[in-house]
Amino acid sequence: MISNILLGTNDINKAEIFYNELLSLFQAKQVIKKEDAILWKTSDDSVGLAICKPHNQLEATSGNGCMVGLKASTDEMVVKVYDRAISLGATCEGPPGERKEGVFAAYFRDLDQNKFGIFCITP
Repeated sequence: MISNILLGTNDINKAEIFYNELLSLFQAKQVIKKEDAILWKTSDDSVGLAICKPHNQLEATSGNGCMVGLKASTDEMVVKVYDRAISLGATCEGPPGERKEGVFAAYFRDLDQNKFGIFCITP
């Protein structure tokens, strides 16, 4: 269900040092590293922890840059989860659609403004 947790950062270099040390205690390794985001996972490929600069280029705060990622098995499931969230009072942060090749996603904020992303990733 949960694919990863994203935490916003204003200093990706300092955050990388911190999380490399902390997450090594769980034998987690970096599996994705980009200029503005890093993702760690354990060898069993369970839920990951990522740090990133907020997509909107604003300062990272507890309400900006943090997100729970939900794993969907199909593009249709992404749409279904997004539509249900919106019907329950969530607000749109990005409608369902292809974000890049092999990644179909949608984003919403729940009633308390917590951000969620729903992802279907195909190899």
